Amino acid sequence: MIAITHTSTPGPSRLRTVWRALRPPFLLLTLVCVVLGVALVHGAGPKLAAVDVLWVLLGALAAHGAVNLLNEYHDARSGLDQHTCRTPFSGGSGALQDDPAGLSAVRAAAWLLLGLTLLVGLWALHRGGVLLLPIGLVGVALVLCYTPTLNRHPWLCLAAPGLGIGVLVVLGTVAVLAGRLDVRTLLVAPIAGLLGSALLLANQFPDIEADRRVGRRHLAISHGRAAARRVYAALALLAALALLAGALFEILPGSACLALPALAPMAWAWRGLGLPNADAARLTPYLAANVAAVLLTPLVLAVTLW
Repeated sequence: MIAITHTSTPGPSRLRTVWRALRPPFLLLTLVCVVLGVALVHGAGPKLAAVDVLWVLLGALAAHGAVNLLNEYHDARSGLDQHTCRTPFSGGSGALQDDPAGLSAVRAAAWLLLGLTLLVGLWALHRGGVLLLPIGLVGVALVLCYTPTLNRHPWLCLAAPGLGIGVLVVLGTVAVLAGRLDVRTLLVAPIAGLLGSALLLANQFPDIEADRRVGRRHLAISHGRAAARRVYAALALLAALALLAGALFEILPGSACLALPALAPMAWAWRGLGLPNADAARLTPYLAANVAAVLLTPLVLAVTLW
């Protein structure tokens, strides 16, 4: 009798592990923020070269991807993901729980993406001038420090996602493509930042107990669910007020107010975050509403600016 054995294919399997740990759907906000930055530049008049836009997009996605991979690596090492109840928006990808041997591959991919980010950053610095230096340095610091350090400081943990995914991406895109920052950009970038912080804040609710076990101290842990929910409402309200102020003072076109209805799902998400004893499954539709608002609002704003 001939025994038939099944051999594993570590190459494709390991690539699949890295791809899952990258969490591609989470990169959509970075893509939208680059689109928003491009719309700001286009609305101001400078002619855009497609290749320059692609370089900017590559650098932004590489930086965000590096953060995601390092987050998965550190969470696997701390054992956090063994305690989370995964949803499409929280709890990690589960890639390293299904393939623990892929830990070193995920770490190597993170460093590879960070190296790519630095290469694109050098090109951006050459093209956009010294204005890009502080943006780049803060961005690299956020990539390296977010999971191992910033997650243990509530207010830094709250600010970091909005600063990195929202503010720096919009500022960096405009600085590279236009070579300067104007008042409109300085108003729009914080709006993207407020929404980015709101996105991550809501996504932390299902993981509160698991995060507490491994020493994380984000806002919902240190100040409680009720306080975190109030901060979430404040972030949404500030984003709406900034849009209104921009239109009223003619920094933004009046059509920018069309982005306000896109914020409406955040009210429903806010309601869901206040449900007593809500588990991850029960929170999922409210987290979905939050994601929809955070992605649609800057996208609609970009269309009005274009």
